[in-house]
Amino acid sequence: MDQRNYTSLHGFILLGFSDHPKLEMVLSGVVTVFYLITLVGNTAIILASLLDSHLHTPMYFFLRNLSLLDLCFTTSIVPQMLVNLWGHDKTISYVGCVIQLYVYMWFGSIECLLLAVMSYDRFTAICKPLHYLVIMNPHLCLKMVITVWSISLANSLVLCTLTLNLPRCGNNLLDHFLCELPAMVKIACIDTTAVEMSVFALGIVIVLTPLILILISYGYIAKAVLRMKSKAGQRKAVNTCGSHLTVVSIFYGTIIYMYLQPGNNASKDRGKFLTLFYTIITPSLNPLIYTLRNKDMKDALKKLIRVDHKSTKSRRNWKS
Repeated sequence: MDQRNYTSLHGFILLGFSDHPKLEMVLSGVVTVFYLITLVGNTAIILASLLDSHLHTPMYFFLRNLSLLDLCFTTSIVPQMLVNLWGHDKTISYVGCVIQLYVYMWFGSIECLLLAVMSYDRFTAICKPLHYLVIMNPHLCLKMVITVWSISLANSLVLCTLTLNLPRCGNNLLDHFLCELPAMVKIACIDTTAVEMSVFALGIVIVLTPLILILISYGYIAKAVLRMKSKAGQRKAVNTCGSHLTVVSIFYGTIIYMYLQPGNNASKDRGKFLTLFYTIITPSLNPLIYTLRNKDMKDALKKLIRVDHKSTKSRRNWKS
């Protein structure tokens, strides 16, 4: 692609997959479908868990937070991405790029920490069932969520500010489909080793530390499940924890590959597809993972559908 055709005085050019026009057409359809699934699935989980009093528990409080996070996460990326995929204009304003950079890093950090909090909730529920509601009281749950959002915001402010302060010498071509931190670092016209090491160090704190805590929690959970005499209890514990563990595996696998490599050695196209996976596809899979293996959530969704069906039917009768 001739880069001379891509100049902008007031923003950045998101090259994305512009070297492959046919792939862009396919991706625009795929992204649209998965975005709609994300919107419908996560909204349904939030409404179902709010309307069903049986789901007013710490586990579903954190699940609602995860669903809200996924909605915000994808919405901060997908609309601009679809605009760039559908048309020839690949630009994004400077302000829009800065906002996307901060928000994207903020929400991504939240998900890392929130998954760790959810694993602690499962650990308490299975390993200390008699004291579960006392330990995981509403005040503590709210405090944990506020702490997660606050730490993640601080991480975003530090890393993104460091990145934006790098001189770019007029270079505004981002070889990505969004304003992501590694792509912004690459267009700097000075040695970025210090910033890359800062990203790597904070990545260890935000990504690896929660992952280690998750693995420790599941080590204790596995011991507790093996000690259970009831097969039904074991099955319920495995189903509940299996959903969370599946989400953890998918999310952390791609994040670690993308952000915990000194010098960001991921290949260009592979990095784009991995980013596409954990920003677009993973949030749409979360509702499916949590509902297909969770009887309580499936029952709540059925109630929600019945309520919606009854209200629609009553409106039709009233109009007639």
